[in-house]
Amino acid sequence: MSEIALVTGANKGLGHEIARQLAERGMTVYLGARDETRGREAVAAIGTGDVRFVRLDVTDPVSVDDAVRTIGAECGRLDVLVNNAGIAGEIGTEVLAITADQLRATYEVNVLGVVTVTSACVPLLRKSENGRIVNMSSRLGSLTALSTPDSRQRSRGALAYSSSKAALNVLTLLYAEALREDGIQVNAATPGRVPTDINAATPWRGDRTLADGAVAPVHLATLAPGTMTGQFRGPGTDESPGW
Repeated sequence: MSEIALVTGANKGLGHEIARQLAERGMTVYLGARDETRGREAVAAIGTGDVRFVRLDVTDPVSVDDAVRTIGAECGRLDVLVNNAGIAGEIGTEVLAITADQLRATYEVNVLGVVTVTSACVPLLRKSENGRIVNMSSRLGSLTALSTPDSRQRSRGALAYSSSKAALNVLTLLYAEALREDGIQVNAATPGRVPTDINAATPWRGDRTLADGAVAPVHLATLAPGTMTGQFRGPGTDESPGW
């Protein structure tokens, strides 16, 4: 049987490209999306390999449990989890204007959603001979970058998004340690400056392609057993922005 992967937030953008590339590599890919119509259209658009829609809203534990139950019933295990779903609703808002409600909404998806999905998937990942978790992070969550005076990341001031990705980096490190004995590799990836729905209207949307942005997460999703865990990679396979 081919390896089994789940990619959240995969009906468009970077998640869709990651799902496509994993399918090209022969994996059975569960394309997670909140909306069934868009999800099934996204599966059809990939047009290669074994890609299956599964309804999954990372903020809805019931839908997460249902999705994981479906994967378990059809495949019996999960080899790769890519926690890609994320939002950045406050982009362009001044730091001092960000409200607690905006942080709460962002954390619900970018942090709590990752916890919900990861917790639900661990039992299936433990049944894999080479379980891997890839968390989609960002240089905007790098304390190394944010603590550098005059850094581009520091000047952008995306308070909710940046702090949620910093929290995600902590989750990555702690999950990596907690799952080390199970042989499950847990790493974080940044795609670099790729134009997506999140940054398309900003001056720093970047000019990298979706294929470029998928390099680091796909690399981490296809690691051989015992290669690396608790690492932050991207946008190239050997680059690290620093935690």
